[in-house]
Amino acid sequence: MIRHTPQHPAVTAENARHVSVLLHEVLDALAPRPGGRYLDGTLGLAGHSSALMERAEGKAMLCGLDRDPQALERAAQRLAPYGENCRLFSLEYASFADALDALGWDTVDGALLDIGVSSLQLDVADRGFSLHDDAPLDMRMDMGSLSSAGREPWMQSARTVVNMADVNTLRHLIETYGEDPQAPRIARAIVEARQKAPIETTGQLADIVRRAYPAKWRAEARNHPATRTFQAIRMVVNDELGQLERFLDAILPRLSVGGRLAIITFHSLEDRIVKQRFRQWSTDCLCPPHLPRCVCGHHAEVALLTKKPIVPGRDELLINPRSGSAKLRVVEKLPPFKKELS
Repeated sequence: MIRHTPQHPAVTAENARHVSVLLHEVLDALAPRPGGRYLDGTLGLAGHSSALMERAEGKAMLCGLDRDPQALERAAQRLAPYGENCRLFSLEYASFADALDALGWDTVDGALLDIGVSSLQLDVADRGFSLHDDAPLDMRMDMGSLSSAGREPWMQSARTVVNMADVNTLRHLIETYGEDPQAPRIARAIVEARQKAPIETTGQLADIVRRAYPAKWRAEARNHPATRTFQAIRMVVNDELGQLERFLDAILPRLSVGGRLAIITFHSLEDRIVKQRFRQWSTDCLCPPHLPRCVCGHHAEVALLTKKPIVPGRDELLINPRSGSAKLRVVEKLPPFKKELS
C-alpha cells in the first residue's frame, strides 16, 4: 500500500492542483465571445472556465456549477477577477436549469461538461476516493452537502455500499460500472471480510480487492487491482450515469441556435450515452430501417461537429497522464425545422 511520506507532503483542498483536460480543444469547440452566456456544469477548480473568460476578454457571462464545496470555494477565488460576470452555484449539473432560471437566462450559447473525478478529489486523502491512501471510505463528491433524498440507504457513501449491499448487487455494480471480469470474486471477498468487521477505510478495501484477484492477474495488471472497483463504487455513490442522462434530457431547449455543447467523458459507459444521444439528435429520421418511408417526423436538432471523439495528443499525455481515457464530443444547435409549403 502506498502512503504519503514526509518527502511527499499530503495534498490538501488548499494546495491540490488540477490540469484541465483538452483545454485548447474545448475553447476551440465553444468559441467563447464577449457578451455570450456559457454554462460550465462541472466547474471543478475553474480551469476551463477561467480560460473561457480569458478567451472572451473577460466579457462573457458564466454560470458555473459544482456539487463539491471545496472545489467551488477554489473556483470562486480563481474567477473573482471577473466579478459579477461569473455566477457560481452549489448544484449537481443535472439541476442546471435551476441555476439558469435563477439568473433569468432562457438559453446559453455554450455548455460544457467535464465528467469524472477531479484531482482535488483523488489527491486529498480524506475525501476517500483514492486507493493509494488509507483514509475513511467516502467518495461523495458533494461531501454530504446536497440532499440525498430518494437514494437507497446503501448508496449514501462508499462505506455504506461496501458494508450494506448484498453480494449480487456488489457483483452487478462492479461488473457494470467497473467492467471488471473478477467482479464475482471481489464481491464475495468484500462480503466475507465485512462479516468479520466493518470495512471502514480505502486501504482496507483496496487490500481486500487485491487479495481477491488471482495471483497471475495481479502480476500482469497494469494498474492496482482495485482501480475498477473503486471506480464502480464512486459512480454508484454519485449517481454519475443518472446525472448525465437527466442533463441530456433537459439541455437542448436551453441551448441557443448556434450554441454548442461540449462533453468530455472518461468512461466507456458515459461516452456511449453521449455518442448515442448526439447521434439521435443529429439524425433526421429515427424510423426502423425496414419502413419504406419516414413516419416519425423527426428532424435533426443539432449538427455533429465531431464525427469521431477528440482525444489528447502525445504532448498532453506526457504532461497529464490522467487524461489518457478522455474523449471530447461536440454538437451545435440547429434552427428549428420549417416544413416547406407546397
